[in-house]
Amino acid sequence: MVQGVDSVRQLFFGRDDAENDLTDGLLSSAVFRPNYAYREVLSGRKSLIIGRKGSGKSAICRRLAAPDGHPGACVLITPDDAAGDEIRRFELQGVTADTAKSLIWRYVLAVHAARHLALHVRAAHGRRSSRAVGALRAFLRANGESDDARLYDRLRRGARGLQSANLSLKAFGIEAALGVNGASEGARASRQLEVLEDGVADAFASLGCAKTHPPLLYLVDQLEQVWTVDADSHALVTGLLLAAKHITGRYGRAVRTALFIRADIYDTLNFSDVDKFHSDEIRITWSHDGLRDVALARARASLGAELTAEQLWGRVFPPSVRGEPTAEYLFGRALPRPRDAIQFLNACRSVADERGGPVITEEDVLAATERFSRWKLQDLAKEYLVNHPFLRALFAMFENSGYFVTREVIETRFEVRRQALHENFPAYTDSLTPEGVIHVLYEAGFLGVWRGGDVVYAGGIQAPPGPGEDEFHVHPCFRPALNSLGTERMTVQQGALLRSDVDGACERLRRLLDRAPLPAPTHTETLGEVLSIETEALRRKTQGRPPTSAQLRNVATHFQTLADTLRQSGHVSHPVTRRLLDEARSLTRTAGGAIGSGQGSNSEG
Repeated sequence: MVQGVDSVRQLFFGRDDAENDLTDGLLSSAVFRPNYAYREVLSGRKSLIIGRKGSGKSAICRRLAAPDGHPGACVLITPDDAAGDEIRRFELQGVTADTAKSLIWRYVLAVHAARHLALHVRAAHGRRSSRAVGALRAFLRANGESDDARLYDRLRRGARGLQSANLSLKAFGIEAALGVNGASEGARASRQLEVLEDGVADAFASLGCAKTHPPLLYLVDQLEQVWTVDADSHALVTGLLLAAKHITGRYGRAVRTALFIRADIYDTLNFSDVDKFHSDEIRITWSHDGLRDVALARARASLGAELTAEQLWGRVFPPSVRGEPTAEYLFGRALPRPRDAIQFLNACRSVADERGGPVITEEDVLAATERFSRWKLQDLAKEYLVNHPFLRALFAMFENSGYFVTREVIETRFEVRRQALHENFPAYTDSLTPEGVIHVLYEAGFLGVWRGGDVVYAGGIQAPPGPGEDEFHVHPCFRPALNSLGTERMTVQQGALLRSDVDGACERLRRLLDRAPLPAPTHTETLGEVLSIETEALRRKTQGRPPTSAQLRNVATHFQTLADTLRQSGHVSHPVTRRLLDEARSLTRTAGGAIGSGQGSNSEG
């Protein structure tokens, strides 16, 4: 225990969401960890922040919006259901849905800029007003936009004005409602917006805002609150991207945007200009070091003490759990994002506090592991409920079984459930295939793929599993909830048995080739094939990778092919030919299958 502090009773790692964290003071500048994504947004180099739920998007957003965050003025926009419905319903004859939604977003952003200029001209520039700012004030009054309205009300007024071409533009020298003879609704709306945006641009230019102070920053967050799997939701988000790109070009360096979008939403977007946003994108990723930094900063804040990392991970928490350093144990069993880390840490603290202990023990961490795993399995299904409502039904494929699975095992388990899944989720039959299931489970972080001597989970620039990648691991986060804890030892034992079969078969064949050699060229070729198989088995052994049943059958098929080749060369009754067939049958039985023995056959039964 940290001297003088009742550590567990006072220890607290924060709330699950950035809004409440801000209320509790844990997003203050002293506690908030300014990661790379935050620094890139603050500098203006990136404007499109993409991350999974709980990865810290809203924390960055709220930190930028704080008084000591972004040095300039900020406008925070968080659409609710009513605002989302209004945008989804907005249509204009003569333009695409994406373009229509971009126009209503441009209206909202222009009005926010006009209101900002009307309020800040004296404070920022020492002037009572200017002609251009006066025109904006007149526009706001004439169109009922002078008040601090809800986003829904602003959208409703803008939609009515753009669809009927009756925005009052008198402030900009246009007396009547603006129309273009024979033009579509979309063309008329676009022309009205151009007049308004010209007025905003003139005001920024007349005040020299781009040169005299930091830009106005639009922060748009919580888009998942208005997202559904339909074309209008797609257009809502796409339209926002197009509008943000447009206004930063139109208003120059006087404004910037920062859009915070969940990865599962952004990755579904498909529109012609998507390639124009790559330079604006940044994806939030977290390392164990980053999460340790978050944990330490929050522990210090809650305890009010200059806690060291050694004290946190050696006195408040136990030094190790099941022989593994505690921090590695914890962060290796959570998805790499701050929300999961905070929840796991708080669970450990709660278990210890319920027990009445002054510090967190190894037993407390183990009990919290069970609790946390159940939470996260439920949370994962909810996180992807909109895009993949079938996800919860897939978890049953991995219950009470080993966490190590092969593509073949997944295919077998899926086939048992295919009909029920297709009946229960008829709109998703294209995704509900073995390959589709593997892709979804990998992207969700539920499965990792064996690659390059290690298990790789989704995140950052990792590519999805390819056709030749056949070994997968359930993430340690979900294993306790699935009752997969006891199977690691069993898998190792089974792997040792399978390796022994392959090693033994190759050794017996080598000895036989020494005693009963074939003609020189044939002997050399056959021995080379056997040694190749043995070398691959040894390589997998040194990597700790147990061979799969499919790979065992592949070795058996290889032996069968070698035997067929020898028989076709006239060595039908040679001891090596017979031994190859015997070893092939033995390996196939071990793998749980049968192999044909007819001449020239290398098919699996």
